[in-house]
Amino acid sequence: MEITAKMVKELRERTGAGMLDCKKALEETQGNIDEAIDYLRKKGMSKAAKKAGRVASEGLVFAAVSADAKTGAMVEFNSETDFVAKNDEFKAYGEMLVNTILNGNFSDVESLKAAVVDGKKIEESLTELIAKIGENMNIRRFEKATAPEGFVASYIHMGGKIGVLLNVKGDSSDESKAVAKDVTMHIAAIAPKFLQKSDVTTDVLDKE
Repeated sequence: MEITAKMVKELRERTGAGMLDCKKALEETQGNIDEAIDYLRKKGMSKAAKKAGRVASEGLVFAAVSADAKTGAMVEFNSETDFVAKNDEFKAYGEMLVNTILNGNFSDVESLKAAVVDGKKIEESLTELIAKIGENMNIRRFEKATAPEGFVASYIHMGGKIGVLLNVKGDSSDESKAVAKDVTMHIAAIAPKFLQKSDVTTDVLDKE
């Protein structure tokens, strides 16, 4: 069966795979689009598996706060290189992750990976993204904060290299939010280990 440019274009639009991969998939499946999609999915999983052992030490931190400011979430999403961390698809995926965390209830990264977004498990869509971009990627950790007696403030520093979530007790006026923003910026700059003086341990005091 002749594989036309139109068929290749349709498969590319539906899968996001490269032109040569799409043509190869259509040739292998005698032009059957649905079988070609499955072929590419399996090939992508194989590619991703080969990259799984590679260290993902770069990446970005993403933060999101609910409309009522009562809940906040933050996730560290890693890649192998800083170059990929600047990729729009990488950033969009990170935003999807943090909003999923914000609106869900997950105990750990594995339970997050099992969540279904747009009809697909996060673990599956991550595998597809790894195969497509060509680098190993990893959801390293996440945090979620709730403030029933106040509000949550967030701050992302250095374009995603440092992230802060702050649980504030009190009213959520514009003035309070401005103060909270200043506090989050100081936390990002100084990385304090204690909330207040009485929390400082004797060992730390003696050392200092």
